Amino acid sequence: MSPVHEASRVEALLAERPDHSRDQLIPMLQEIQVREGYLSQAAMTELAVALDTPVASVYGVATFYNQFRFAPLGTHVIELCRGTACHVKQSLALQQHLQRRLKLRPDGNSADKRFTVLKVACLGACSIAPVIKLDGEFYGHLTIEKLDSLLDALDRDCYAAEEAGVA
Repeated sequence: MSPVHEASRVEALLAERPDHSRDQLIPMLQEIQVREGYLSQAAMTELAVALDTPVASVYGVATFYNQFRFAPLGTHVIELCRGTACHVKQSLALQQHLQRRLKLRPDGNSADKRFTVLKVACLGACSIAPVIKLDGEFYGHLTIEKLDSLLDALDRDCYAAEEAGVA
């Protein structure tokens, strides 16, 4: 997406909001992320100009809160629970396996943009630890083998869709 296109979307957001004060920075960042799926450098720069604040200040606020993403999400989103119950049940091994198998970049995305892995503090499903949420569905009592089965099924579905001409 070009920076001009992103900036025009930020301008549209600003036009909808009468209050352009700095206290609106976090709600505006949240709204940009809802609309765009992430916070681009262009969007943060445009917002900084509109709020008459340094880009570094906008970036500092955005990087302070872990709710903000700086890259688009992949086709499939895996939320990996790292809460206490999941940690005790070896969710770190699942995390390391996902890192290797999907060849995740530092932003949590696979190079092919098919997967995004988000580490979350707790998914609230401690009774089925370790647990992930894959595209909104919970999967619990996971092992590396069960995780591989889920990923293999996604690969088969993707292949079948390509063969059918859907993808």
